[in-house]
Amino acid sequence: MDDLDRQILAELQNDGRLTVTELAARVGLSLSPCHRRLRELERVGAIRGYRAVVDADAMGLTFDALVFVTMRQEDRSTISAFEQALTELPQVVQAQRLFGDPDYLLRVVTADLAAFQRLYDENLATLPGVQRLSSTLVMKHVVHERPLPA
Repeated sequence: MDDLDRQILAELQNDGRLTVTELAARVGLSLSPCHRRLRELERVGAIRGYRAVVDADAMGLTFDALVFVTMRQEDRSTISAFEQALTELPQVVQAQRLFGDPDYLLRVVTADLAAFQRLYDENLATLPGVQRLSSTLVMKHVVHERPLPA
């Protein structure tokens, strides 16, 4: 990946709706070379897709919590079952497996505290291998949806 590829990625992270013509003008390339570079970045997986960034508040998802998960068991089948179960919960918008304690960090969005409590009691607490859950509420997003550095 060279500096032009990084510049293309930076421009697209700031505005994913750019046409190839607009993108080419911004990075100082003619249309065909810009289009080839763009397709190559897509082919190698540097660009994984294009999507709209939707405001959670506009969707009525105003409750944002971080959930720390400590696992009781960490064998391969339990971890696999736990991670698969997470993919089936749309309220879990981010999930990271961590080194150390806790084992996982989840970001969960719901409409309100009552919806979070139901999700916590009925789904999160019953996930395979879970020993303990600990939650904290997000007061404010300070850095959110930041583009990756070029």
